[in-house]
Amino acid sequence: MYDSILVATDGSETASVAVEHAIDLADRLEATLYGVAVLETRTEYDNAIVDPKEVERHLRGRAEASLATLEERAEAAGVPVETAVRVGVPHEEIVTYADDCGVDAIVVGSRGRSDFKGALLGSTVDAVVRLATRPVLVVSG
Repeated sequence: MYDSILVATDGSETASVAVEHAIDLADRLEATLYGVAVLETRTEYDNAIVDPKEVERHLRGRAEASLATLEERAEAAGVPVETAVRVGVPHEEIVTYADDCGVDAIVVGSRGRSDFKGALLGSTVDAVVRLATRPVLVVSG
């Protein structure tokens, strides 16, 4: 059914649940797993108070840590995984990376790091679901 699966992670609790689900699915289907973390380019730090390079270093460190956790969990389950950090608008980068890798399905958590409680789905997840040309599995945490 699926020979390859992409899971997007931002290190949030819901993303961790999505990672576990994607690893289990890849293991059961003997599929290759891809993982992506996206550094957001649209930033609220457009003033001279916060150094953009420092913000990027912090975000990159968090993204790399999320992917390292994914790699460790996949390796422990015997699932082959390739990971990448992308820079840009998250939903655009997730969909583009899925296209670049030719994956058969995308797995995402229902909500990312945002604390906004009013939305059913996070805006990134909503956009991925609307724009992806392949099945998207949304995992709630």
